[in-house]
Amino acid sequence: MATKEKEINIPDCCCHKTRERSLKEYTDLKNRLKRIEGQVRGVIKMLDENAYCIDIMNQVAAVNSALNSFNKVLVANHMRTCVIKDIKEGNEESVEELLKTLQKIMK
Repeated sequence: MATKEKEINIPDCCCHKTRERSLKEYTDLKNRLKRIEGQVRGVIKMLDENAYCIDIMNQVAAVNSALNSFNKVLVANHMRTCVIKDIKEGNEESVEELLKTLQKIMK
């Protein structure tokens, strides 16, 4: 019997790549995710407490907005570091990789 982790199809898009982040960048990104995590826990609590549907939807919209903001910061950081570095090294595949990723996240 397969475990839940094995059933999930995780694309191996860039899992083999890594990038060191400055302490400031790391802290900023992690703090954003912790706030989003708190918002999601808040939505769960609202559901547990039988909150009004519209109130839950408004909170979910706030979570989506926070995730979009997180992605914007991550994309900007990626462009300023990884993409520029790759272009300077003559590797323009990084641009295509970013474009494909942007198409996925902008659906």
